Amino acid sequence: MGSRSTPRFRFTSRERPGTSERPRARNDQLLTVGMFIIPGAIIYTLFLIIPIIQAAYYSLFDWNGLGPVSDFFALGNYQRAIEHSVFQSSVVNSLIITSLSLLIQLPLAMTLALMVGRKLPGRSIFRSIFFMPYVFSEIITAIIWTFVYNPGGGLLNTVLGTLIPGYVPQGWLANRDIALVAVFFVITWKYFGLHMILYMAGLQSINTEIEEAARIDGASELQVIRYMTLPLLAPTIRLTIYLSVLGSLNQFVLIWILTSGGPANATQVMATYMYRFGIKSFNLGFGSAVAVLIFVISLIFSVGYQRAVMRRDYAGTV
Repeated sequence: MGSRSTPRFRFTSRERPGTSERPRARNDQLLTVGMFIIPGAIIYTLFLIIPIIQAAYYSLFDWNGLGPVSDFFALGNYQRAIEHSVFQSSVVNSLIITSLSLLIQLPLAMTLALMVGRKLPGRSIFRSIFFMPYVFSEIITAIIWTFVYNPGGGLLNTVLGTLIPGYVPQGWLANRDIALVAVFFVITWKYFGLHMILYMAGLQSINTEIEEAARIDGASELQVIRYMTLPLLAPTIRLTIYLSVLGSLNQFVLIWILTSGGPANATQVMATYMYRFGIKSFNLGFGSAVAVLIFVISLIFSVGYQRAVMRRDYAGTV
């Protein structure tokens, strides 16, 4: 009998198993990813990229926002802004608010987080009370503090008049020497709850056994916080510094409603300066130039800080 050889089958590229399914699966994945990315990319482009490009374009013209964009002014708007003494003082005020936020607001939030984030009795109530100001909108917050600072029967003057004999009511928002401090107090009252919650979230991620081991070894509570808790909270601290600086540089609503940059430009910051001397004065070319300057300052800080300071967080190290 002749031996029968096993028949051999040859598959074409279309018939070979898995060849057609792989491109199809890859296309399905790309389609799925595109369905999630494209809508966000469109919104991001329409409401962020295009306005930035338009602002940079309008900043090159002496334009009031009503007529055609025709009077080319080159970098004249930028020169006017940089040489304007009010803009210079607004930059200084923005830096003062930023510095006070880093020196007062964040340490205060850290202290409260350490107090109410662990074993303090009734800590859930304190958490709600401290976080409540952040829930209010900036407009509501500013209106509330307008009544608190009212020199004629305001809450603050009334309380101080009751506690201090012979107290003279102060115009907190009308005095150039104290207006910026009064505004900063409102900003702190509004935003320290956010940073407190962030610190509390960071504390929850710390293994308490590490701190307990340090206490067993004889470390005091301050030493545990200094050498154990704060280093482990470093990523959260770096994040809150980043958010605090950007928020301070772009602060607008609270200051505008409380003082409109006054008295005598004592509380003028970069954003209120842009609105006062650009949009409100129907000088949109100049206002666009100031907006571009604010954007550039914020962008330089953001990119520089993320590359120099937060890179270790992206790499997964403390």
